[in-house]
Amino acid sequence: MAILTKQEIQAVKDKVLELINENVHREGTDKLVNWLKSSDFFYAPASTKFHLSCEGGLAKHSLNVLSRLIREVINEFGSVEDSPYSMESLVIVGLMHDLCKVGFYKKSMRNQKNEETGQWEKVPFYMVEDELPIPHGPKSQYILRSFIQLSREESVAIISHMGGFDSSVKGGEYAIGNALEKYTLALLLHVADLKATNIDERE
Repeated sequence: MAILTKQEIQAVKDKVLELINENVHREGTDKLVNWLKSSDFFYAPASTKFHLSCEGGLAKHSLNVLSRLIREVINEFGSVEDSPYSMESLVIVGLMHDLCKVGFYKKSMRNQKNEETGQWEKVPFYMVEDELPIPHGPKSQYILRSFIQLSREESVAIISHMGGFDSSVKGGEYAIGNALEKYTLALLLHVADLKATNIDERE
């Protein structure tokens, strides 16, 4: 299980805020930043048990996805400057694609058998407490658009970033597949998310 130190959590927070301050200049950005600071964005886990399921995991994952996204763009277009996407756009979709996880995980306690001693003991774990029951990608886009305006491609990228892992696909929904085919940014964000989760954050 991954563990981030207090120093690492603070460093991630500083880097995220620096990236937003230097690159995002849309109306409402100040309100978005204030909301991020007042929420658990910088302290929430990225998941309950799959990747970065630790304090600070969500912000760390978001930073990892942005880093991967920039690399994917450079790989496809040679540089960010030669791509169809501004750094502002990449920072927005990379860092904010999982806003749906803000206020989503709650700490609780459960009994677990200690493998060394054989004794039962109480250990902390994260459980889901969904106060805004909207599907994953659409919820992130909904939250973000309550602060800043997004282009159509940015919106589609965030909504579709789960790709084939989105629960709607299980019901035969074709929209996400069509979105990944039509909007390159959506595809690149999806790939970046996969690589960050399964390579950078492998436990």
